[in-house]
Amino acid sequence: MTSETFTPLKGHCACEAVKYERETGAAFALNAIVETSNFRIISSNQPLRTEIVQPSGEIGMMARCPICYTGLFRDYGGDGTIMTYVKAGTLDDESKKSIQPTGHIFISTKLDWVDLTSERERGIPVVQEHYKRREVWSDEANARYDILLQKEAAAKKAKAARKESEA
Repeated sequence: MTSETFTPLKGHCACEAVKYERETGAAFALNAIVETSNFRIISSNQPLRTEIVQPSGEIGMMARCPICYTGLFRDYGGDGTIMTYVKAGTLDDESKKSIQPTGHIFISTKLDWVDLTSERERGIPVVQEHYKRREVWSDEANARYDILLQKEAAAKKAKAARKESEA
């Protein structure tokens, strides 16, 4: 679901060996959820992709710069073809100005010196674990995410069917 009205956001690893461009997405926890169709590596260096076991037991992927090992993006148990979770801290300064958090989640594990009082005052949800997306995100963001979830579910179903037919 690409829109020509989005200004591309650009980012890179700490040593700038791997650069990428992304066009949409918003979330906080230092991740920005992006439609994978709107995400692309724009440098000749390709990131290292490593598997990470999630708390759920699912296998996720973390992509890192092959030179400085900065975490660039990941997926959380999907196959990486639907949603990409960009590490927001790797965005260029200009791109960082284009996004804002929709909420602060899992603050039960935040460092004591992180003060989110001003975020609460601005009306940004600050919750111990997770918030109800439908109550926090805009209608447009919810609609886009629903489409991504449908695509992801269809991809998982197709993958399971392929495995079953191979058995």
